[in-house]
Amino acid sequence: MPDESHAVAPHHAHQFESAEQQLETARLGMWAFLVTEVLFFGGLFTAYTVYRMLYPHAFTEASHHLDYIIGAFNTAVLISSSMTMALAVHAAQIGHRRRIVIFLALTILLGSVFLGVKAYEYHEKFVHHLVPGPNFRFEDPNARGAQLFFSLYFAMTGMHAVHMIIGICMLSTLLVMAARGRFSPQYNTPVELAGLYWHFVDIVWIYLFPLLYLIRGS
Repeated sequence: MPDESHAVAPHHAHQFESAEQQLETARLGMWAFLVTEVLFFGGLFTAYTVYRMLYPHAFTEASHHLDYIIGAFNTAVLISSSMTMALAVHAAQIGHRRRIVIFLALTILLGSVFLGVKAYEYHEKFVHHLVPGPNFRFEDPNARGAQLFFSLYFAMTGMHAVHMIIGICMLSTLLVMAARGRFSPQYNTPVELAGLYWHFVDIVWIYLFPLLYLIRGS
């Protein structure tokens, strides 16, 4: 049973005929936003595909400088965070305040672990002069293609990290709201929408991981 005996009144804005209409409108708005995000990342994926076709050997060699074990660990971390986010949404739907707080906190923790590992990876690339620019060093005849690979690596994983940071800030706000009893079975829309956003960001990484870390050619 939920650990709260009182329900929070649903937040029904006056411009909507009902709470159900308000919820559907909010969902539609979030899905429309996610479509624009798909278009944004789609441009990056298209650029990656084109340059990988132009420089297949260089992309393969450059990929060997990424630690796929670290990438796999971060993938497992994000998959786990999707689970805790789904549990937070479920807890909000049944009005269990304590579980909402716990699962949101776990999701924030896992997201922070992901970012910490990514910061470590970026540091390693700086140390080994694999950051595109005047100090880029790559001992291979295909250094130009390798620099393109790392340019896309930093662009794609960097934008993904920015979305992760935004998500963590969003979840931190929801955690405070949940601790104050703002969500109930009648009103949990912000948690549900944040869940959609978080799952989208996780799915983007599911595509980034094999494209960047698992290029293995002869």
